[in-house]
Amino acid sequence: MQPLRRDAAPPRAQDIIADTRSQLMALIRQRSFGRGKITLASGRESDFYFDLRPTTLHPAGAAYIGDLIVDMLDGKPVDYVGGLAMGAIPIATAVAIASHKRGGTICAFFVRKKEKEHGTRKLVEGLPKGQSLAGKNVVVVEDVTTSGGSAIQAVNAVRDEGANVLLVITIVDRLEGAADTFAAEKLEFRSLLTAEEFLWD
Repeated sequence: MQPLRRDAAPPRAQDIIADTRSQLMALIRQRSFGRGKITLASGRESDFYFDLRPTTLHPAGAAYIGDLIVDMLDGKPVDYVGGLAMGAIPIATAVAIASHKRGGTICAFFVRKKEKEHGTRKLVEGLPKGQSLAGKNVVVVEDVTTSGGSAIQAVNAVRDEGANVLLVITIVDRLEGAADTFAAEKLEFRSLLTAEEFLWD
């Protein structure tokens, strides 16, 4: 019997992660996956779609997503997690809650699509008065990734504040070019699920 790699989750933990992932997939299939001609945010046309908000805003869906992403971030020195409004907001919140329940301190933020036209005119929201993401280790999250353009918008915004982007995580990768987009930016990219897993059945 080979010894367990030091960076590998114990067998029981792996079983729990696999079960949580299966439950998330079933919930997405029930609430957020559909077939039919649609134009995506990237401008491409598709015969299937994911509308993840009915899942990310569902109590069980939020719990599954928070747990799976915190598992994925285990061992990484993450200060903040967030992404582009509105899709990333419930995801980042779920991660912050899951982190707190495990004794962690990962905080959430979100990036506006454009600056506020009044008040502080901030693009990045959620940080205490007088604080910024400068020098912080950040993970960018989103619900569904096609080309990666929306996530890159968030990446650029937090990099402009001086953040160090460790990773980009999506719930569902449509496998339509995002990996190449992030590789060009020297960004690690991971997904909880891929579109293929829903199209096989």
